[in-house]
Parts: sequence; C-alpha cells; structure tokens
Amino acid sequence: MMVRNVVMILLFVTVMAPIILYTDRLGSIHTSSSSSSARDEFVEDVAAFPFNAHSGRLNLLPQELSTLKEPIGVVYSDNSTKSFPETKESQASTNHSHQVSARVLSTTTNEQDLSQKDNPIIQVTQTLDQGNQLLAESGAKTATSEKNTDNASQITLDQKSTQTSIKVDQRESVKTVSVKNNHETTVTDGRVRHLKDQLIRAKVYLSLPAARNNPQFTREIRLRIKEVQRALGDASKDSDLPKNANDKLKAMEQTLAKGKQIQDDCAAMVKKLRAMLHSMDEQLRVHKKQTMFLTQLTAKTVPKGLHCLPLRLTTEYYSLNSSQMNFPNQERLEDPLLCHYAVFSDNILATAVVVNSTVTHAKDPANHVFHIVTDRLNYAAMRMWFLVNPPGKATIEVQNIEEFTWLNSSYSPVLKQLGSASMIDYYFRTHRSSSDSNLKFRNPKYLSILNHLRFYLPEIFPKLNKVLFLDDDIVVRKDLTGLWSLDLKGNVNGAVETCGESFHRFDRYLNFSNPLISKNFDPHACGWAYGMNVFDLEQWKKQNITEVYHRWQKLNHDRQLWKLGTLPPGLITFWKHTYPLDRSWHVLGLGYNPSVSQKEIDRAAVIHFNGNMKPWLEIGIPKYRSYWAKYVDYDHKYMRECNINP
Repeated sequence: MMVRNVVMILLFVTVMAPIILYTDRLGSIHTSSSSSSARDEFVEDVAAFPFNAHSGRLNLLPQELSTLKEPIGVVYSDNSTKSFPETKESQASTNHSHQVSARVLSTTTNEQDLSQKDNPIIQVTQTLDQGNQLLAESGAKTATSEKNTDNASQITLDQKSTQTSIKVDQRESVKTVSVKNNHETTVTDGRVRHLKDQLIRAKVYLSLPAARNNPQFTREIRLRIKEVQRALGDASKDSDLPKNANDKLKAMEQTLAKGKQIQDDCAAMVKKLRAMLHSMDEQLRVHKKQTMFLTQLTAKTVPKGLHCLPLRLTTEYYSLNSSQMNFPNQERLEDPLLCHYAVFSDNILATAVVVNSTVTHAKDPANHVFHIVTDRLNYAAMRMWFLVNPPGKATIEVQNIEEFTWLNSSYSPVLKQLGSASMIDYYFRTHRSSSDSNLKFRNPKYLSILNHLRFYLPEIFPKLNKVLFLDDDIVVRKDLTGLWSLDLKGNVNGAVETCGESFHRFDRYLNFSNPLISKNFDPHACGWAYGMNVFDLEQWKKQNITEVYHRWQKLNHDRQLWKLGTLPPGLITFWKHTYPLDRSWHVLGLGYNPSVSQKEIDRAAVIHFNGNMKPWLEIGIPKYRSYWAKYVDYDHKYMRECNINP
C-alpha cells in the first residue's frame, strides 16, 4: 500500500508539473477580456521568450520586424510541433496557437500606437470587403494546412499561422478604419442640403397643373414651404438648424410623397425641371456679369480715407515755411554707386508701404535712394508725408510729372493718344461696350501718363546707370541690394518670367491675327512681369529702346495690335532684351489669387498685389492683407483724422 501511494504521488507530479509550467502563463489569455493590464503583462512576458533563433518573417509587414515583439517560443517552436503526432489534440493546440499569435500582434500594435497613415496593415485593408476576402482565404488555407501530415506541411503551418494572426488583426484594423472613415466623411450640412432639395421639389410640384387643381394639397405644400424656409433661415450647416428642423423635414417629405401620387406625368416634371435649370443658368450669368462690373467699379473707386489723406496733407504742406519743404541728402540723388529706386504713383499710402518695407529689410539703408514721381494733385501731399515720415537714413526725392517739360504730345505718341477724342469716347461712352472683356481696360490708370512713365527712365534719370523699378502695389520682404550686382548679359530689362501658366504667353496679350504681330513675335514666347524690374540704362540708350516703344505705339493708334495697358507694349519693346530673374525675386497674384503657395510667399523677396483686390481696398484678400498692413502706422494722427483703419 505504501508503494502504491508513492507511485501515485510521483505520477501526479509527473503529469501536473508540465501542465503548470507550460500553462500558468498562458492562463492569462482567458482573463484578458476582464483586465487590460493583465493582457499587457502577458504580451511583455511572451515577447521575452526567444524564437528558437528563428525570426518568422511576416509577409505583409516586412518593414516592422524590428518593432513587433516575437510570439512565445512554445507556440511556434519547430521541436515542439514535431514532438507530437498529428492528432486532434495537436490540431486543437495549433488552432489555439493561432489565437495566441493574433492576440500578441494585435496588442503590440495597439501598444505602439501606429497611425493609420504609416501602418501597412491598414493600407492593405482599406475596405471591409477586402478584409473579409482575406479572412475567407485564411480559413481555406488553414483548413488545407490541417490535412497535411508530412514534415513539409509543418513548415507551411508556421507560415499559415503567421498569416492567420495578421488577418485576424486585420479584422480589427478594418473595423477601426471603417469607424474613423465614417467619422471623417460625416457631412456637416447634410440636413441643410436635404431641406433645400425639398424646397426645390415642392416648388416644382406647386407649379404643375395636377397639383394646382388640388386646393387642399396646394395649401398644405405652401404651408410646408413656409415652415422649411423658416427652419432653414441662413443656416449653412446642420448645427445652425433649430431643434424642430427634423420634424419639418419629415412633414415636408410626407407632403412630397402625396404630391408624387397626385402628379403621375413624369414628362411634365422633367420639362419643368429643365426650365428651372435654364432659368438658374441665366440668373448665374447675370450675377457673374454684375459681380465683374462691381469689382471693377470698386477697384476704380478711391476709399474715403485715401481721398481725405492727401487733402489733409496738402493743407499742412502749404502751411510750412520754404526752408521746411526740402529733403535732406539731395546730393545723393545722382550718385551712380548707390541703389536707386523708381516709384511712379499717385497713391500716398501705397508708396509709403513700398518705401518702408524696402528700408526695413535693407542691410545699409543709407545706400538706398527713392525717386518718387507723382501727379500735380498729389505732389504736395506726397512731399508732406515723407517730410513728416522720413525713411530713416535713406534718401527720398518727390517730383511732379508736370515739371517734365520734355514729355509732351509731340514727343510721346502715347500722350497724344491718351488725349484723343477716340480714347475719351472709349472710356466714357461705356454704354457702347458689349464685351465684358473690355471692362478691365476701362481703368483710370490706363489714362494716366504715370503708368507709361516707365518707358522714359533714361530721360528721367540721365546720370544713372541702373534703376530698380517698383510698382506701388508691392511689398518688399528681403534685401534687394543684390539686384544691382546682377549681370544682365547685355540685356536691358531684368524681370521674372510668368510663362508657367498658359495665359501669360504672348498670344494672350497681342493680336496675332494682325500680320505685324505674327511676323515679328512668337505667340508661345514667355511673358514676364512688371512690378519689380532691373533696368540697365546704359544698354537702354545704346539699343535706343525708347524709339522702339514710340514706333510700335504709333502703329497701334487704332488699338488693333493690343488693347490698353503697359505690359503688351513692354513685351514688344523689350523683345529679346529681357534677362530672366529667379522666380523667388518676385511673386505675383496676391491681388486676385487666394491660392498662392505659402512657401513661395515665404521665399519671395517681393510680393505683388497685382489684380483688382488691392490690400488697401475692402475687397482685398483678407489672408494677404497683413503682409501690407504691417508697414502702415495706423496710429499716425493723419490716419486717425481720416478714419483709416486696418
């Protein structure tokens, strides 16, 4: 009896010891659903075991071998799988191994918090259908692997196990992606759109004969229309709708269902919808035309503040003594070794921004000289502004265009044309125009000789060798001193080309149906931009550029070669005399294009508000206005007196 008890004890220890040793850690799997911390501990413990010096390669995750934790060696050990015969128990153990590996991979992935963008599992399983298909294939492959009993099938079993674990994890990933995608694609104005569609359908039913012959339905649908309109109001998204909006939507849907039963003539419905569509297209065309006209009108109109400012400054200027009206450092005006800028404008505030932004970014402001030319009406105001607000150590000069006695109609063809009866008729008899494209040319700047003064730089600055021309709607963001050291390779004009877009080529500005244009120029040649241009005045004189300009202006007396403006004659005058600058020197489009790249703006030395949406107008693009407004002192007394605010 004693011997029997000893044998039973030894048998019990022999049987239970392996079970305890090999299953005490795996037991935590059954309690993982109740304790997330226990699951995490299990993952860490399992990952600590070696994998029999064999790293099982995941087919779908080749790049994550260094980050995923290895499963427990007991589950995947070659020796352990070969040491048991292929019985039902071993198959069940293998299936249990699949579940363990799936848990390990899923938990590890959650611990590492991989983003959907970087996780290749989620990239593979973008849709639920693909996930289900992979799972179906997994089941088929697993069933096949269980039927194989030879040594080769054991190696395949390891691969199938890995694939199964990945695809189980994919099911969770697919669900996560689906939930997140549904959340991201949730339409914020779904009910608003639905209500608007209901209004359109209701108005169609209301206009059809069958509905009008039913007084009860007519009263009901009119009531529903009023209710929906009140509920809709000015809402642009679902959160703006009142609480009873859903009730109104359901009530309208029921009424529309009645209308569908009453109106059984589909042809009449289609005809009415087509008529409504045509009417909406016509209204859209009219509104676009009105918008264009109002935009052009706004661009021409001077705001009250900008009209008040020169009046206030002019009054102050003429109250000064003659000794107070002069600028300092006038001896620098003709020094060819300094950096000279030419700005031709009648806009005081815009000119001030050009000067302020340039001086702010200049490494040595004392070497910069600004030559401002304005008209007679703004001459005193322009001088007064820069007398009160001197540009630091830089030198300033303000000239009156009326003092250029050499600039007259006998010398300048364009001056003669601007004063002709046909030109005045073109501008002021606007009712004769039937083309919207001509509207943009009816801008006062085209009537101003200031706009054409850029073609007479050698006459204005006879002692200078190089001049940088700046428009008054630009902002300088970097030091421009490097432009004076550029070698223009014998060219006259240094400018940034704009041929990246089709509408900036020659055929968009010149009339190539005219033989004078088609024989002398290439319609696909690159255009370039005015606004920031380096002019070599010595080469200008050598190549007699002004005479070229005069000759083509005389040929265009009837505006058959190009419309008004300065860019078309500039393209012709400087044809084959333009040196292309790097695009980072001059970035355009801030006056009409709200999609200018922020990277380009940050890299730009000069940004240009070309277009109608100038930053000093209310129609200016809001997100660009700060680039201009930062150089305006809105606390200045003249600014406050004229109520000019940011």
